Amino acid sequence: MNKLYIGLIALVFAAALLIPGCKGHPAKPPVAAVRDAIYTCPMHPQVIAHQPGKCPICGMDLVKKEFTTAETGNETADLGTLLKPTNTFVFSSVPVTTIRTGKQAIDRDVLGRVDYDTRRIHTISARVSGRIEKLYVKYRFQHVHQGAKIMDIYSPELVTAQQDLLFLLRRDPDNPSLLNAAREKLLLLGMTRQQVEQVTRTGKASYTVSLYSDYSGHIHGAGAMNEVAVNTGQPMDVAKGTEELPVKEGMYVTKGQTIFQLFNTDNSWVLLNIFPDDVPLIKPGMPVTIFPETTRDSFDARIDFVEPVFRDNSKTLTARVYFDNSTRQIPIGSQVKAIVHHSSPQMKWLPRTSVLNLGLSHVVLKKIQGGFSVQAVQTGMLADGLIQVMGGLDGQDSVATDAQFLMDSESFIKVKQQ
Repeated sequence: MNKLYIGLIALVFAAALLIPGCKGHPAKPPVAAVRDAIYTCPMHPQVIAHQPGKCPICGMDLVKKEFTTAETGNETADLGTLLKPTNTFVFSSVPVTTIRTGKQAIDRDVLGRVDYDTRRIHTISARVSGRIEKLYVKYRFQHVHQGAKIMDIYSPELVTAQQDLLFLLRRDPDNPSLLNAAREKLLLLGMTRQQVEQVTRTGKASYTVSLYSDYSGHIHGAGAMNEVAVNTGQPMDVAKGTEELPVKEGMYVTKGQTIFQLFNTDNSWVLLNIFPDDVPLIKPGMPVTIFPETTRDSFDARIDFVEPVFRDNSKTLTARVYFDNSTRQIPIGSQVKAIVHHSSPQMKWLPRTSVLNLGLSHVVLKKIQGGFSVQAVQTGMLADGLIQVMGGLDGQDSVATDAQFLMDSESFIKVKQQ
């Protein structure tokens, strides 16, 4: 019994000698090692799991949570910084960007239509009064070539002018001045030189005289509507293509009356609609690429003229592009898409995602000590995912690359007053 008691005392004494060697704090595992296995839902951050899976609320895949240096203990943020309101300050370590200065290609997509070149509109009018004996033009948009026969007309005035020439040839053939004047009168009344020579050669007046076109183009009916369309920029009478012509065989015409209008489509216009925001950019001479809706073949041209006024009932300015339509044969009135190419001078640019549009103002999230603050900026043009910055930032300022990502959707953004 004494031996057992002595053995227990020796064991307690040995344990007492070992206890001091176990004093001290146990090794603290790294925070990152503990938190590496935390997964959360991007849409519902309150959902936390220690292994990959699905969000029980929305069904999205859980993503591994990445901790900032402040959360892992390598950097500390004071309590005052963390408690700032979200509508004036954002605590985050998202990527940042700075202002980039340089030239930028600015392309503008615009819409337009093909229209007649009003410089190529010609009028066929009656030079004498008379009756139409035969009409060789039968319908609207009939194509007429220069020198083609238009009509046969009986005109007492033409008959009298021919008889005057024949009288001079018989009674005063040696008076060239009077003979030339008589021939010139017939030419001015619409006869051709071949017709005048035939009268001189045969010695007989022709009671029915054929009239020929001096121009090439499509026949349109004469009337005030076409003149209004030319002056106002409205479409021509294309919709009236099935209507009858205003003149017919057997009708009488008076001197000076407009019989037909000829529209030549070999050279046409593309009329582009320029919105007010783009008006300062569009200048004559700018290159433009045209994409007609009736063909897959695009072509390059240049803006020839920008109209200085807004047309009636239109909120867009019109830019004219002249082009050769003799081989393309793009129908008048067809719609086109166009890209106006423009190169800006040296400007300051930011990614478009860095700027928030609040309606009446634009803001960015400017990098400051400990996080980001809201900063108002003045913006200008948009170009290829970039936005022009005209004021509010210095070249050394850093802003969040994606400002929308940091915004609290339930907070009203308070812009710092300058």
